[in-house]
Amino acid sequence: MRHKWLSLAACTLAVCSISGCGLDALNRGKSPAPAEPERGTQDLSAIAPLLEMMSSLPKVDPARQAEMFQAAKDAADLTPTTSNRLRYALALATPGYSGTDPVAAQRQLSELLARPETLLSVERLLALVELKEVEQRLVLQAENKRMRDDVSHDESRDKLVAINRRLAAESDENVRLRKALDEARAKLDAITHIERSINDRGTSGSHTP
Repeated sequence: MRHKWLSLAACTLAVCSISGCGLDALNRGKSPAPAEPERGTQDLSAIAPLLEMMSSLPKVDPARQAEMFQAAKDAADLTPTTSNRLRYALALATPGYSGTDPVAAQRQLSELLARPETLLSVERLLALVELKEVEQRLVLQAENKRMRDDVSHDESRDKLVAINRRLAAESDENVRLRKALDEARAKLDAITHIERSINDRGTSGSHTP
């Protein structure tokens, strides 16, 4: 997780540097402007607390997680400045702890990016990166759910097929047993009839002079 935030900071710094280079190229040929502070360093320092929060949330104990999340939520609700709203949106977007909510994070980040002029350039880049990650996570979650539903449906169908096969086998077995019983009953009746005939003949023979 720490590597993720370091990579994110590095990417943001790179984008800021590229943006600065593009502006320098456009301004070539114009009169030189006064030297400005290093923008990448300034912008990254502005989001350092946000990156630290996102790095810490999945690692601290649940009580501390709840405390940090509630503080971000309360600040966004009570003092809804752009910075506080961004902090809360990033808390929602951070995976790996119970307070994460990618759907709410997507909504919050989209609302913030709908007014990009209210964000610092580096804040805007951070919000864009996190929005893309949240959207990808939602796509994966939807795909996983679809696959689970398909597996569940397939399992139910397989179980139904197995049950039908077992019922058919039991029905065939009942027919076979009924036929065997009828045959046994017929044989028993035949034997009984033969025994009765022999007995009748014996009785008739004993009365003959």
